Amino acid sequence: MSTTLFEIFIRSKQGLEHKHCGSLHAADVEQALTLARDVYTRRQEGVSIWVVKSTDITASQPDDKAEMFDPMADKIYRHPTFYAIPDDVGHM
Repeated sequence: MSTTLFEIFIRSKQGLEHKHCGSLHAADVEQALTLARDVYTRRQEGVSIWVVKSTDITASQPDDKAEMFDPMADKIYRHPTFYAIPDDVGHM
């Protein structure tokens, strides 16, 4: 039986975002969800699970750091300190 490598992301009860917690091999996405639940949420710490085929993830390379991230430093309008937030907006 052929298996696929999946990356597992869990959203905890305290968190708003999913965090990568590991990888596992499974025959399909349904099995990957079941295995991820059993392996990564044994203590009922999760509220949501994402399983993503590793082959579907595209990532930047560490050698491309300067090209990918340095051009952002000169765009101050992208920094939140550039904008004044009215007091009646509350917590953002």
